[in-house]
Amino acid sequence: MKTWFPAPQRTVKALASAAVVVLGLWVTPTLAGDPFRPTNPRNIDPNTEAAFESIFKQGDYKTAQQYLRQAESGEPKEPLVYAMLASLAYLDAKAQSKPNLEVFSNYATKTRETGEQMAATDPLRGNLYTAVGHFLEGAYNFEQEGPVRALNKLQKVFHYLDEAKKSDPQDPELNLLTGYMDLMLAVNLPFSDPAEAIKKLEDYGYPKYLAYRGIAVGYRDLKKYSQALDYVNRALELTPDNPEVLYLKAQILLHLDKTQEALTFFNRALEKKAQLPNYSAAQITYEQCKAQNSLDNGARNCRDLRNQVRAGNN
Repeated sequence: MKTWFPAPQRTVKALASAAVVVLGLWVTPTLAGDPFRPTNPRNIDPNTEAAFESIFKQGDYKTAQQYLRQAESGEPKEPLVYAMLASLAYLDAKAQSKPNLEVFSNYATKTRETGEQMAATDPLRGNLYTAVGHFLEGAYNFEQEGPVRALNKLQKVFHYLDEAKKSDPQDPELNLLTGYMDLMLAVNLPFSDPAEAIKKLEDYGYPKYLAYRGIAVGYRDLKKYSQALDYVNRALELTPDNPEVLYLKAQILLHLDKTQEALTFFNRALEKKAQLPNYSAAQITYEQCKAQNSLDNGARNCRDLRNQVRAGNN
């Protein structure tokens, strides 16, 4: 049974849920240098582009972090760099027994500040990443202090997204990021209709494999597992070696009571766990263990296995 929070609290709870997804699924590049636009591309430096490809085509966070450190050393004016560094810092913090989110908070603020600076020359992306910065800061406030402090940030997120939409409501980058946010809010709030968010991702979100992945996550959380399987298969056709997409398919198969098949995909994901953040690898390990126990009536201590991986004891 779902328990709904009072209106302000459940709205911010949905924001936090969206943050977890968006932090792990931020962006991915194309060969053109702009991840989102085949025409009128924006400039993205080679290290940032290489980091994106490492994460979202190969699911290789360790290599991506090296590229992002190099990009950061040049003090870039590209807020995307700081948004990705915030994502990595968040995942690193969540692997700690007592998470310290201060590094994440610092990158969240840098995302917002560079977005504000960009707004003068590129209103769409500047306002978009100002919203993203407030979004990340809201996630930090939620983790540290609960819903009340985060509510103000949520209002600012919507304000700057509206400003970005004035420039081009069909922009692929805008629709990819807002599509994820809208879908997670719709999934977590009562009386919300996720159909519009799904249509936004399908019609305008780009690159397609990331849009398909977002739709699969949304359908999974809506418990529409057949539709989720369809879209995760579309994502896998385009990114067949990404361990996080393999893991998502394993989760969906498990919900469809296809445990043996799900274990195949859990195991394929875990073959690449060395390239994932410890927090992500630990969760896959835990869910794989639980599935194996259910299949063979085993008694493995899945929590202990998860904690070992989370601590870096692989």
